[in-house]
Amino acid sequence: MAATKKGLREQDLSTLDVAKLTPLSPEVISRQATINLGTIGHVAHGKSTVVKAISGVTTVRFKNELERNITIKLGYANAKIYRCTNPKCPRPACFRSYGSSKEDNPTCEVCKDKDMGLLRHVSFVDCPGHDILMATMLNGAAVMDGALLLIAANESCPQPQTSEHLAAVEIMRLKNIVILQNKVDLITESAGMNQYDAIQRFIQGTIADGSPIIPVSAQLRYNIDAVSEYIVNKIPVPVRDFVS
Repeated sequence: MAATKKGLREQDLSTLDVAKLTPLSPEVISRQATINLGTIGHVAHGKSTVVKAISGVTTVRFKNELERNITIKLGYANAKIYRCTNPKCPRPACFRSYGSSKEDNPTCEVCKDKDMGLLRHVSFVDCPGHDILMATMLNGAAVMDGALLLIAANESCPQPQTSEHLAAVEIMRLKNIVILQNKVDLITESAGMNQYDAIQRFIQGTIADGSPIIPVSAQLRYNIDAVSEYIVNKIPVPVRDFVS
């Protein structure tokens, strides 16, 4: 079952014990995503851009989506999340995300001479943020194990679909939420802190109460390594049945 030095782990059915497989088994996550994460929030708050920053995949693909520059249909993208095997590698820079086809042990971009270990293989469900597409968003929420709630730092909080999407996942009893305060490159530090306080007031008493709030710039890929770390540490691994 060993992985080649720079490749995907081999799967030999003659020696593989399917009953012992878990969502974190190297034989599984080398080739198959085992956690479904949704991106939710108001229109144009950066949901698709965050997915691209993490996975390298553009989820806006259809002609009418490209013309209007909004997500209309559910978008899908897979990503692998790694951590450097060197315990002295500083966090969060020791965490990296790549596309689904990336080898299992790439070289750490920080240490240069150490390999990284594959921790998660995530499938993103990119939901539309427009108010008339709530039914599409609810379809996506049905398969989510966790969610990234996008809130644009250059707008007041909450916006209409920020509230609606959070209410929708609350109805679905989705408890694993990480909040991304996106577009922090467009505001001052004091404005960012004021909005951070507004987000805290907004989520108080909701299912997202106590969720981490990470300042990011998806366009510049700023703090995406921190997002990867929180996905690993804050989103529980779901139970999967590999036998049925």
